[in-house]
Parts: sequence; structure tokens; C-alpha cells
Amino acid sequence: MKKVLAFLGCILLAISLNVVPVLADLVARHSLGEQKVLVIMAKFPDVRPSVPVDRMRAKYFDKLDRYVRAASYDQARVSGEMTDWYTLPHPVAHYKLSRHNLSVDNDRVTNLIQDAVDLADRDHDIGRYAMIFISLGARLQDYGMMGLCGYPGMLGWSRQLPIKARHSGAEIPGGVAIYCEPAHLGGVFHDMAHILGGVQDGRRVLPCLYDHDLQAKPGRFRNHYQFYLINVGYFDPMSCHFYGLKNPPPGLCAWSRMRLEWMKPRSVKEVPRGQTMPIRLLPLAGNPSGVQAVKLPVDRSTYFLIENRQPMGSDLNLPSHGVLIYRADDQVEECRHGRAPVKLEPADDSAPELKGAPFTMAGRSTYRNDRHGVRVRLLSQQGPAYRIEVSNGR
Repeated sequence: MKKVLAFLGCILLAISLNVVPVLADLVARHSLGEQKVLVIMAKFPDVRPSVPVDRMRAKYFDKLDRYVRAASYDQARVSGEMTDWYTLPHPVAHYKLSRHNLSVDNDRVTNLIQDAVDLADRDHDIGRYAMIFISLGARLQDYGMMGLCGYPGMLGWSRQLPIKARHSGAEIPGGVAIYCEPAHLGGVFHDMAHILGGVQDGRRVLPCLYDHDLQAKPGRFRNHYQFYLINVGYFDPMSCHFYGLKNPPPGLCAWSRMRLEWMKPRSVKEVPRGQTMPIRLLPLAGNPSGVQAVKLPVDRSTYFLIENRQPMGSDLNLPSHGVLIYRADDQVEECRHGRAPVKLEPADDSAPELKGAPFTMAGRSTYRNDRHGVRVRLLSQQGPAYRIEVSNGR
């Protein structure tokens, strides 16, 4: 009892001294190494699948594996198994969802997951896998949503997924995502990344970077309001899924890679408050042989991030290239109510869809935030690398 009281006393003392790291260690715990996926092929009795199984297998394994290897600097990979077709016990209307996240009937999500898992459970050891994908033999207009993350996602993230296989009693490992046939690779990775990030302290480590409230409003952008394009735009698949429909998804921004523990500590240079220093900033999508991101902490939860996005690797599929600057706040859990955990500070506010966000030598080359005393100045570009000068307050 004395040891417990002493331990609690240390915690209270640390809190009073303002030294407890509140959210700085919010990172994924199981995002490295082999990610073994069970893809359950599920069709509705009244809808006929239209995409060949071989094409689906190539997307879920070959293409997804290549993307994950590149985004993780070869620290993670995708493998697994695809089932034969299972026919769900109810027609598509029984499971169909609203296309707006905030209007989704979660009971229908639960029913679909439970039915699909129960069908596959008799033939497959669910506990052997890191996560489950349910691949529907249907289109967007049939099911209502192109893809979604059941957990951690639509069914919450404050506790484990409350679904077990009825036959074996096995728990669904990691999480589960659901996709229609035409789901873009970027959408597949988006929901997989929620699972990779997992849940920590009752929140998702890697949330959506698009605005959920705006996603619930109708508009002309993919039948929605432009909810993708107000925080991170086309510079991360957690925001946009894809820039060009026929191209692979864009690369991840440094913020997402850091949350997934895919950036080595040596690749992130932290500039303490009150310091100014020159830095050679290498491309984020290049070989991690030097500094690829700069972090400027402001207080216990807010900071600026700087990265260099060049047309190479996964960053070929971006609307523009150069130095990107983000403002982050770890106290913000999800993109709701006009707030976001990370948000671009664009070089050109007038460019639509945040396409003018990069700072370049040929365009705007200096960023200032007088409130926090932060300044970033591009000094020169040396091939794909930039030399920059960073000041983090006074």
C-alpha cells in the first residue's frame, strides 16, 4: 500500500510540475513488420459481383503491399489470404448505409461484420490475422458507401470491437474495414491505416484528416461538400484518398508517418523554443538518410511541422511540390467543429483545394507566424533537397 501511495504521489508531483507528457507519445503500437490480412469476399444474394477476383487480389495484396512498403520506408509489409465467395444471409437493403458518416446506422455495420465473420469463421482461423477486410461484391450505389473502417471507426474506438465469431468465439483482431469493389487503393489504405494506428487513451492514433461535419453536407465535390480539402488537402490519403482517380494515392505527410512510427527519430529534427538554425531538408519520400521533417514545439500539445515533398516515389501523385508547413495540436482528436489535429499553412491562400500549399524558391519562400514567433525561410534548393533556416520563437 505504501508503494502504491508513493507511486501516486510521484504522479501528482509530476503533474504539479507540468512534466507529464500528455499526448506527445500518441503513436501506433503494432504498425511495424508483417501485417497479415484476411480478406473475406462477401456478396449479397441480390447483387452480382462485377470485378474479377484476381483484380481484387492484386489490389489488396500486391498494390497495397507496394504502397505500405514505400510509405513505411520498408518497415511494414502486407500479406495474407483471400477467402472464396460467401453469400450473406440478407439482401443488400438489409445492410445499406447512408453515404454521410454522421448518419450511418451502426447496427447495419455491426450486422454486416457479424454475418461475414460468422461465414468465414468455419473455414479460417481469424485469430491468425492482424486485421480483417470485408470485400463486398457490390458497387457504391448498391451499398451506399465506398469504404469504411468498422473499428476503430464507425463502431467507435473507446473499447474493443464488440463482435466475436459465434462458431469459434474468436475476437476480431486489430480491426475490420469494409470496401465495395471499386474502392480506390487510397481508400483501402486510409481505412487500413486507422487499424494500424489503433486506439490509445480512448482515441484513434491516426484519425481521418478530412472534416466529418462537412462530409455530412451535400455538394459538388464527389457528391459532397469539399470536406477533403480544408485541412491537408491532396497531400495525404488520410485526407483525400487520391488526387487522380487512375493514379496511386499520394504519399503520407510526416505527421501521419510519425503517428504510425514509420519515421526514425534521426529523421525528425526538433528545434527548441528560442533557437534558430539552418537545416538541410531531404525529400520525405526519399531515402531516410538525413533530416526529412522538422518539428517546432510551441507548448505541451501544439507544434509546427515542416517537410519537403518532391516528385519521387509515392509523392509523384501530388498537385504540387515543395516545402509544406503544418500546424498541429495533439489535444484535437478528430476533425470536427472546425478543428483539426493537423492543418496546412499554405503558401498561397488563393489557390483552390490547397494546391498552392508548398513554399518554393520560385514562389513564396518565407513563412512567418508572429503570434508564436515562428519563421521558416527557404535559402536554396540543392537538387531535391532544400536548405532552410528555422526560427522557433525568441
